Amino acid sequence: MSRGQSLRRPPDRRTFLRISAGVATLLPLSALAGCSGSDRDPNTLRIAFQQFGSGTLMEQWIQRTAEDYTADFPERTIELVPIVAAENDYFTKNELLMSSPRTSPDLVYEDTFILMSDVGAGYLLPMDDFVAGWEHWDDVAPTSQEAVTAPDGHVYAVPTHTDTRGIWYHKGVFADAGLPEDWAPGSWEDILETARTLQRELGDEVAPLFLFSGMPQGEKASMQGFEMLLYGTEDTLYDRDAEKWIVGSQGFIDSLAFLRTVFEEDLTLSLGQSLDPNIGESIYSSMLPEGRLGMLIDGSWISQNWAEGAAGHWPEWTELMGVAEMPTQNGQAPGTTTLAGGWSWTIPQYATDPEISGSFIEYLLTTENTVQRAIDDNQITVRADVAEVEEYQTYSPTAEFFTSLLPTAHYRPAFAEYPEVSSAIQEAMETVMTMSGTPEQAAASYDRSVIDIVGQENVQEAAS
Repeated sequence: MSRGQSLRRPPDRRTFLRISAGVATLLPLSALAGCSGSDRDPNTLRIAFQQFGSGTLMEQWIQRTAEDYTADFPERTIELVPIVAAENDYFTKNELLMSSPRTSPDLVYEDTFILMSDVGAGYLLPMDDFVAGWEHWDDVAPTSQEAVTAPDGHVYAVPTHTDTRGIWYHKGVFADAGLPEDWAPGSWEDILETARTLQRELGDEVAPLFLFSGMPQGEKASMQGFEMLLYGTEDTLYDRDAEKWIVGSQGFIDSLAFLRTVFEEDLTLSLGQSLDPNIGESIYSSMLPEGRLGMLIDGSWISQNWAEGAAGHWPEWTELMGVAEMPTQNGQAPGTTTLAGGWSWTIPQYATDPEISGSFIEYLLTTENTVQRAIDDNQITVRADVAEVEEYQTYSPTAEFFTSLLPTAHYRPAFAEYPEVSSAIQEAMETVMTMSGTPEQAAASYDRSVIDIVGQENVQEAAS
């Protein structure tokens, strides 16, 4: 298989790529279990990562790096293990792979929100020695370093990028409804009034607003959806000074009430569509390009779906899509809010040779490679050396906007309990989406779940 062919052919759930001396070969995924942990060749490096739908940008980045790496180290072989799965399923499959020496990858691409959970489960190795010798560690922003440092003081991952979130809106749809092209909502009520205007003026042809919500959407629902609301109130999920999780939060109830209003007034997609774990791909590939959605609360990266070479190439997005900051609930200081996250590389406990794993990370995260990756996938960098490159600074018309949100961004509580708390958030959202309970009832159920998860001694009543 030539390099060009391998880049064009997306792997399916049953295959992975093996790259040796710059040549890629497609093999059955079942081959991963073909030998015991003790029989594994330390010169074979398995890399597990999530493949989002039909997109192959991640695979292309790793494969491009692997071809260069194995050309320099011909005795080493790289096995790419793309996992095509929704977010929650991806995390579960990764954990299953990492739990056994027989199936464990040697490198795993992890969302930082799941990191401390995997650290607590003992799946990951500390990476202090690697970062101490890596030339770009000091380029990583302090907040991003903190996000991958566990309470025990050890570093367990190397951040690749971060992201921020805002409101994407379709200027053409807004124009059809008589709304301004330069839109900047000042409160939640402004968002709802805009959605009502779209509904009134455009009818069923356009869904006014979408935010990810409900259990099938996984962490997207918690972070892109609920927490973008909650962190615009007077409340948060966790009190860092008191080191306690917050219950009895009026901000939590108000956030659920906003969601309830959106569904009660039919200001969003149908319930079935909203609970479809693959709805994001439809939104990016057809609904927005075809002008069938007015507003989307989502992240800085989504325009990579419309870039040249992407499956949903949409060159007009630069003219038709606008971005606005997410306002606080009533426009109270600081006026706007955002959530920041990001992904990272980790080394599992059963990696055959952690030093070889680290050496591949160095190839993945050179300045040049990281700039190219940011451009390909519309990422926000966490590194000073990358931010100084002009090509990065000018790669997207929205790069400056989303980068400017970082100084006031909120980060999720990076603790082992967070994934379970996040699931409880999704349950509360789904309760109000499906009209199975009131916002107050859903919030009370959430509070009980949090107490069960973290213990009564680790919660406190909200001050507001």
